[in-house]
Amino acid sequence: MGLLKSTATALLFLAFALPSAAEEIKTIKSHGLSLAGPLKYGPDFKHLDYANPDAPKGGDVKLSAVGGFDNLNPFISKGQSANGLSLTFETLLTQSNDDPSAEYGLVAESVEVAEDLSFAIFNMRPEARFHDGTPISVEDIIFSLEAVKEKGAPLFRYYYADVESAEKLGDHRIKFNFSGPPNRELPQIVGQLLPILPKAYFENRNFDETTLTPILGSGPYRVKDFEANRYITYERVSDYWGAELPINVGRYNFDTIRYDFYRDTAVLLEAFKAGEYDYRAENSAKNWATGYDFPAAKAGLVMLEEIPNERSAGMQGYAFNLRRAKFQNPALREALIYAFDFEWLNRNIFYNQYSRTNSYFENSVMAATGEPSKEELAILEPYRDQLPPRVFGPAYQAPVTDGSGQDRAPLRQAKKILKDAGYEIKNGKLSDPDTGKPLTIEFLMYDPNSLRITGPLIKNLKKLGIDASSRVVDSAQYTERLRNYDFDITTAGFGQSISPGNEQREFWGSAAGNRPGSRNVMGIDNPVIDALIENLIAAPTYEDLIPAVRALDRVLTWNFYVIPQFHAAYDRIAYWNKFGHTDINPSQGPDLFSWWVDSEKEQQLQEELKTIQQK
Repeated sequence: MGLLKSTATALLFLAFALPSAAEEIKTIKSHGLSLAGPLKYGPDFKHLDYANPDAPKGGDVKLSAVGGFDNLNPFISKGQSANGLSLTFETLLTQSNDDPSAEYGLVAESVEVAEDLSFAIFNMRPEARFHDGTPISVEDIIFSLEAVKEKGAPLFRYYYADVESAEKLGDHRIKFNFSGPPNRELPQIVGQLLPILPKAYFENRNFDETTLTPILGSGPYRVKDFEANRYITYERVSDYWGAELPINVGRYNFDTIRYDFYRDTAVLLEAFKAGEYDYRAENSAKNWATGYDFPAAKAGLVMLEEIPNERSAGMQGYAFNLRRAKFQNPALREALIYAFDFEWLNRNIFYNQYSRTNSYFENSVMAATGEPSKEELAILEPYRDQLPPRVFGPAYQAPVTDGSGQDRAPLRQAKKILKDAGYEIKNGKLSDPDTGKPLTIEFLMYDPNSLRITGPLIKNLKKLGIDASSRVVDSAQYTERLRNYDFDITTAGFGQSISPGNEQREFWGSAAGNRPGSRNVMGIDNPVIDALIENLIAAPTYEDLIPAVRALDRVLTWNFYVIPQFHAAYDRIAYWNKFGHTDINPSQGPDLFSWWVDSEKEQQLQEELKTIQQK
């Protein structure tokens, strides 16, 4: 995620000299923060470019979700929380979809960051209110920090590990003190990720227990009604305190937003075609190519759009669970990558809509390419004797097949790697050199549609003598098994921002891998990676960050922690033609909450639907 960016905050990218004890630490004040270049919007901006300040309020939107929910507290690790709850809570800062490394003031009117990055002061808006009309206070923010650090999901404890304390400087002024080495991200992490919760609300409630009572919030929406595991509806707060803030003008226009929950992804498209919900982000290449040939779409009642984006694709892949001894051998992990025939899948199943992923920071300047630069080598050299030699050569590239489905070369290479590592075929089965037992592998998934992608991989693994299989479980079981690392291999995604930072600890850090529910799905426990993460977090400038991330990318890829899958640099969206939106597409993808219901389009839609139904 990104954190400090405007003409003023550009000074923060310099290497700061620590002041003497007697010297007052200077701060730089701004209406927003960024890690990469100047803020796009100045202090006097009126609204986001892609938002319509004259958008009408009103109308309803129906959305879909997979699985279910039994909890309305999204900040703890227990239970499954409902989609959309972030609409009910505020933070000190917030993002726009067209300035990816930036955060702008929300509850905070401005922020002052110490030149040595030892603290940040947030100046709060006096008008900020909870839904019951009570002001948001400094005490509420201090309580929120303590609650999520002590009792919240592990993610929060990890993010705020270097937030030493929060102190009140005035009725609308709060200071966060940071420990550890200088970290450019901490001010923005505190601003963007810390949910503001009402201290008084929790005086007689346990924060760390699941609840089906909506928590008092301060966002543009509140929970209207729900039925656990079935649906949840949010209603727009008519007297929302932040409606006129420039970051919000023209946004949050729908009167209600409803999420309906579906147990099976297979029925989602049919539900959309039946008009059960209004907007769909399509993640299936097959559905996009063949699934929208129905009367309403042909009549123009459903709009289909492919929208290019500039998001980092990050990494999506089949993640090995290194906590299981059989995956400790990197040779096995590398060999299994050769069994994944992406080119055949792309040609026969994906309709050539995807590109192969080769980097954990794909589609961004942070991805390692070619030979390491001198800056990258300087970072990596101290760890040479602890790293695979290939880290110091060309950047990783996944194996390529001829796409015929009959290319034997990749499997021959896999067999050679396995043989060289001591794996043998006994009675037609590949045996583990450490145990002598046949190697078995199970792929854990919750979406039956994934079987068509995993099936060809399993077929190739069996050709290697591996007893491979798949297991599909419901979303609740999947969440629990993933939380407790009860799997061999599962699909995992690791989204990246324009400015990677603290979240890398949660993705790849050894401490995270030992903690249930972390994002370190693979269980990576590598001291070199830990050191490289700390190095990139401490990068004094954005220019220093680039080689630091690329060095980490080389180590991650050449350790074969995942079988890399695929990505697309555009969004595929389908929606019933009842909406209005500007012609400007944000660089980071569509922002549905800047759209509005066009009453004339909606009426015309209903009339034309009746005509189609009568035919």
